[in-house]
Amino acid sequence: MSRIVVSLFACLICFGSTLALAEGPAQKTVADLHKEKTALKGKQVKLQGKVVKVNNGIMRRNFLHLQDGSGSQGTNDLTVTSQGTANVGDTVIVVGTVALDVDFGGGYMYPLLVEKATITKVK
Repeated sequence: MSRIVVSLFACLICFGSTLALAEGPAQKTVADLHKEKTALKGKQVKLQGKVVKVNNGIMRRNFLHLQDGSGSQGTNDLTVTSQGTANVGDTVIVVGTVALDVDFGGGYMYPLLVEKATITKVK
């Protein structure tokens, strides 16, 4: 009987970990990313926001600034790098990896960045 209980328990643990992996990136706000940045370093995140600034073709990537209405001065803007792009004013869904203290040189230091993101425009 105890073997059956142990086997069932092991199956539940495996099933639960599979579900956690299947969930995908954590859905966050811009303010959440600023608040939880240390815990999220290296992890995939998903967020929706409005593009407020775009710089394309810099160091073989595009830089977009997103805002979603969360946060306050200093925590209400997020920089995203991507091979994709969008236009200022577009609402987009971004999925990428959280990076901290990225130094591109020349005075371009980013304490928080979402890198290698995919960008999907919301219709």
